[in-house]
Amino acid sequence: MNRNWLFIILAGIIEILWAIGLKHSNSIIGWVGVGLLICLSFFLLFEATKKVPVATVYAVFTGIGTVGTVLIGMLFFDETFSWSKIFFIIILLTGIMGLKLVTSESDDKGGN
Repeated sequence: MNRNWLFIILAGIIEILWAIGLKHSNSIIGWVGVGLLICLSFFLLFEATKKVPVATVYAVFTGIGTVGTVLIGMLFFDETFSWSKIFFIIILLTGIMGLKLVTSESDDKGGN
């Protein structure tokens, strides 16, 4: 795994944190933390799009965020567990892995 894919995965993990923070922040420090996490996740995305197609970057980023947020919600915040949710998470993860397998990185993205 190279640096760009690592950036995408880290951005997705950070998205999970700021998504949870959106619901649970109740102070100015909490909101500033959420804002910083959002900025960091998008910075990592911008860096990844220099070599990986933006559609793939965004799909994987949101997929990681979706899966992580749903799982954390079920495990730690008493959100409803269902096997159908798990089934669709598996489908989503399969799609994310498929995108990784079929996406090649470019050496030059539009002369940038």
